[in-house]
Amino acid sequence: MQNRKISLFILALFTTSFAFGQSEALKVVVNNLAFYKQKGDLKFLANAKKSADSLVVTRKDSADLDKNVYRIIVNSSILYTDSLNKLGQPETFLDQTAALYDKFSEKGKIYKFQSEMDYARRCLANVYIRKGFTLSKNSDFKNAVIAFQNAKKYASGQKQINAYMAYASNKLGNLQDAAKYYDNLVNTDSTKLEYLETASSIYKSIGDTSKALQIVKKGRRLLPQSKQLLNDEANIYNNKRDYKSLEPLLIPLIDNNPNNADITFVAANCYDNLNQYDKAESLYLRTIELNSASYDPVFNLGLLYFKKSTLKNNNDDKNITSAILWLEKANEMIPKDKKCLELLQLAYTKTGNQNQLDRVNNTIEQLN
Repeated sequence: MQNRKISLFILALFTTSFAFGQSEALKVVVNNLAFYKQKGDLKFLANAKKSADSLVVTRKDSADLDKNVYRIIVNSSILYTDSLNKLGQPETFLDQTAALYDKFSEKGKIYKFQSEMDYARRCLANVYIRKGFTLSKNSDFKNAVIAFQNAKKYASGQKQINAYMAYASNKLGNLQDAAKYYDNLVNTDSTKLEYLETASSIYKSIGDTSKALQIVKKGRRLLPQSKQLLNDEANIYNNKRDYKSLEPLLIPLIDNNPNNADITFVAANCYDNLNQYDKAESLYLRTIELNSASYDPVFNLGLLYFKKSTLKNNNDDKNITSAILWLEKANEMIPKDKKCLELLQLAYTKTGNQNQLDRVNNTIEQLN
């Protein structure tokens, strides 16, 4: 069906633009295009090419606008239609046709053939995109980027090509280039979640956290229901230890991930660093409930109770007892964690438990 549309369009171009004053050779080209339209046999496109090429013999012919527009149309039609190259065109055929198009697109009177050149330009863009896909499939991302860049040259308005170039550049490891192409994709109100997430990830990879955060915030304005973008923004704040900015995200973050131990721990740690100890305590306990094998929430909970034991108007005995309980659990999980041992050292010093203090001191000395 697609080839039929192409052949009808080709025929319409030639019968309208060149209906008058055709030489016999030009008529042969048009007739072969008509036969291709009727029968769908590629041999007629081959015959059209042979006839079109025969028009260009002398230097004067090489500069003739009418004759070369025929060649451009026929060549670009073959490139677009004969995707399997059954006609056996050389590997350079695409680039040669593109060069021919470029040469005559700059001619002063080319405006007379605007529809023909527009058609050829669309064909070239699509063929370069197809070539880029094939190269990407074969993991030749370097040449895929070049193919997509050529496609962009002939279809500058197709923003989707930026996505192809961004993907290939990312696979190639050219993160700066990939980020540049994704910028063109995310700077619209109709961008896709996939582009926003990937662009943010790339900027984080190259260390530009501010740009990554800018993209995520824009994405959340456009797609406020996106859980992934919410997670991304929270992750950026958490990595920056910007707990004030992270705090407003915690409730929706937990609501979206009620059984996720990692996210629950992030929320607990955030409240802990903001000195909201009751909320932190509850979430540390929830994290341990979800993943009892995780060391960090156990240690952090012991540390939280120890901090509370140093505050005024707090039940020192209850908090220091709880601190020792959880720090001992942490010590059982990772016996050689010096930070945990040093906290136990402080806790047993505070309670005056000399036997346990001696045990911890001996362990620390052995580690040293």
